Amino acid sequence: MRRKRQKLKLGALVVSLCLIAFVVLLRVQMFPIVEEMARMRVDSACTTRINDAINEQIAIGEIDYDMLVDLEKDLNGNVAALKTNMSEVNRLKTEILDIINNEIVDQTVDELGIPLGNIILPELFAGRGPNLPVKIVSVSSSDAKFMNRFSEAGINQTLHQIVIEVILAATALTPVGTTTVQVSSQVVVAETVIVGTVPNSYINVGSVPTENT
Repeated sequence: MRRKRQKLKLGALVVSLCLIAFVVLLRVQMFPIVEEMARMRVDSACTTRINDAINEQIAIGEIDYDMLVDLEKDLNGNVAALKTNMSEVNRLKTEILDIINNEIVDQTVDELGIPLGNIILPELFAGRGPNLPVKIVSVSSSDAKFMNRFSEAGINQTLHQIVIEVILAATALTPVGTTTVQVSSQVVVAETVIVGTVPNSYINVGSVPTENT
């Protein structure tokens, strides 16, 4: 009887060790997958929120080309200089970042959660099963910058686009711990077609960087 009990204890110990090994192996294999999926969902959600916030400001008239850029013309009606309205740029930057930061943190677990089927067998169960919780707890840093983009739009015509780039770092709580996701998104916020040559004097006005395409 004593030997039987020892065998039972030994068997229970072996089973326990096997279960522990299985759990550890599962965690080692699944943690990177869960973390990567969480990061992808946070990145996608933040990018969507950034684009929606900016487009909403455009729709209600808070962002307009004439508000951001002053076109100075010569006596013949040709564009002689383009000047950036830096006070308006800075106002929009502050306003947009406040909206984005608040909306990103306000996202719910239901919006960001990872369906269990996406991890177990995504080929058959993608989007199904209970959600593994993912929650953005803070935006540790955020910044926005306006850029100018020039490209040919036809004979003697130049398309001038004003682009805002938002860069932020979001800290998210996931089933495998916390992770920080770097997010970057560019949105064209205003544009116009300039007839004639783009004046060189624009390059040295203001602090908004310029790129040509």
